Amino acid sequence: MDDIARILDASATLEDRAFQLLAYAAQSGDIDTVRRESILRRRASDEVRAYFEGYGIATATGPVRIPADAGLGVLARVCVPLRNREVTYGYLWLLDSGSLTDQRLAGVAPMVARAAAALAQEARSRQDLGVRLRDLLSADPEVRASAQFDLAGPVAAIAVQSASGRVAPLWTLPRGVLADAGDPLTAILAPAAQALAVATRVQDMYGTAAGVGGAREDAGEAWRSWREATLALRAAQRVRRLGPVAAWGDLGVHRLLVRLSGAELADLAAEAAALSGELAYTVVTYLDQGGRARETAARLGVHRQTLYYRLAKAERLTGLDLADGESRLVLHLGLKAAELLAGPGRS
Repeated sequence: MDDIARILDASATLEDRAFQLLAYAAQSGDIDTVRRESILRRRASDEVRAYFEGYGIATATGPVRIPADAGLGVLARVCVPLRNREVTYGYLWLLDSGSLTDQRLAGVAPMVARAAAALAQEARSRQDLGVRLRDLLSADPEVRASAQFDLAGPVAAIAVQSASGRVAPLWTLPRGVLADAGDPLTAILAPAAQALAVATRVQDMYGTAAGVGGAREDAGEAWRSWREATLALRAAQRVRRLGPVAAWGDLGVHRLLVRLSGAELADLAAEAAALSGELAYTVVTYLDQGGRARETAARLGVHRQTLYYRLAKAERLTGLDLADGESRLVLHLGLKAAELLAGPGRS
């Protein structure tokens, strides 16, 4: 990067194909808003990205000259696609004051080719690691043993619901994060401290839901974290308030419920079958609040007498005494199970 910028005497930045900043050379000459924001935010905005892609840079086989645009704060620049074996892996951006002739650009072509090859090698390496990641997360000990990963803990697994027809730019994830796109689930292994942020980022790429497993000091135990991540994903998909990204450690009683089969959940939910709609919501809120009437009424926005009326009605319909601890537990679990069975659109 620095050598290219020095030879051409131009400000230069290197971005991957998702417009994520990888490197930039020391400033030379004028700087525009786009370059400044790219350096500060580590990536270009969607508006800027659409503007540049409108010039066909994604499929171009050589330098593309882009004129200035005062409205976007864009100075004239040259985009050099970093291509290897007919695949674009990133872009070299050069601010152009008018001195970047085709001849001068041709002089740095060997360095551009080396940069493209380096990006291609890294992309292929991460892809290979992603494929091996599935073995590391396997429940079969023999398959896990064949993975042969040397990873420092603590790590946490992430399960993300994939979206048909949508390709997530997993190559833009931080170094040290392993990812393998799949259908129906994309598997990710990240340093535990970054797991929630990575899960949120990938969930946003797909627009679906994600689950984060518990941390494991030994990467060899990552498969246990993966199992938790898939269960947390189930909770995120079925219970609106837990999604779109659910962490295993935050699930509370749902850590038990998501392990149950549909038939087992249905058995539990049968205890609360007589309750629905507003009445069910009132009772589950009351139980979530530990039976504290004042707090429940405030959360529901109703008078306490209205709350008592609803609770009495629930007792009549279910035949359960809400003053009895075991009856409360049965009804509470039944309502939680019904919520999981119904899903976010109907709970």
